[in-house]
Amino acid sequence: MSITILIAIISIVGLLVIHEFGHFVVAKKFGLKIEEFGIGYPPRLFGKKIGETLYSFNLLPFGAFVKIPGEGGEKSNLEDFQQFSGRPIWQRSLIILGGVVSFWIIAAILLSIVFGIGVPTAVSDDESGFLTNPKIQILAVASESPAEKAGIRAGDTIRKFQIPNSEFQTEITKVSEVQELTEKYKGKEVILTIERGKEIFDVSLTPRLSPPEGEGAMGVTLVRTALITYPWYKSPIKGIEATINLTGAVIQGWGEILGSLIRGEGLPKGAQLMGPVGVTVLIGQVAQIGINYFLQFIAIIAIYLAILNILPIPALDGGKLLFLGIEKIKGRPLNPKIEQNITTVFFVLLIILMVVITIKDISRIFKP
Repeated sequence: MSITILIAIISIVGLLVIHEFGHFVVAKKFGLKIEEFGIGYPPRLFGKKIGETLYSFNLLPFGAFVKIPGEGGEKSNLEDFQQFSGRPIWQRSLIILGGVVSFWIIAAILLSIVFGIGVPTAVSDDESGFLTNPKIQILAVASESPAEKAGIRAGDTIRKFQIPNSEFQTEITKVSEVQELTEKYKGKEVILTIERGKEIFDVSLTPRLSPPEGEGAMGVTLVRTALITYPWYKSPIKGIEATINLTGAVIQGWGEILGSLIRGEGLPKGAQLMGPVGVTVLIGQVAQIGINYFLQFIAIIAIYLAILNILPIPALDGGKLLFLGIEKIKGRPLNPKIEQNITTVFFVLLIILMVVITIKDISRIFKP
């Protein structure tokens, strides 16, 4: 488990490094001076200067950074063409967008790889053609449900359905089989053979006689999946299409959540806020299922980060674009101190929100 968590941490940091590398590449393309490209945050462990740029590795492994003169609006002794604040608005906007777009690019690349090695795809119970590794997977687990209490997780596969102290057991190949057997044995103990990555084990649970509306007796959402592989010349196209579709789905989902909050209905059923700790644990769990699921999940996280980062919130890239828009309208930049103060306030608010979510993540992970 410690290895999968390490893989998860490296994956998240890797996404953030690629994000900063996007800023770096565009800034270099426009001929700006890059003082430092750092992986991690200071204090510095070691670094090497190549040309005019110091490439450093730092102690705090929470991402990466690019140090460009004039990025905070200040003026230096360099020529205008060498510093951020001396460049036209369109160039500064593209440098900022370089980091955001890098998330979408890496998502498209990862999804292209997934389509090449085999993408897990939902198929119907009636589909009986040539399917690679068809299985019944758990898509979601309801909170406080029999399935959650039994230790079942999203991504697990149900292989067998058994009745204790009985010779009855059956291989599971369709969602309808699980639903029919669950209905038949509600209120009685059943045993499920679960596959999680390379691990296969049995869990016992008792389907509820009167479950909450929309949850089902066991409290799981099921889907029948199979692997579908595309040739090398089609997988990049499918990867780009999937990136676009997932982006639309994420925006739509966030819109529904926002609408629910505005109406005072709270978070929609099944939705929950999750911070770095919760995401890291999820990545660790998905990594145990298989490389295609792992890469697909990392791609989805990259898309989430792209959309989050482009929101017009000070302290994020979208906030920087917002300030550039104000500068365009006014005809002159905001006072650097005012911009810095606004950014600092929102940065502190984001940190507080992240701490609160992280505490909830930890309490959810270690709850009895």
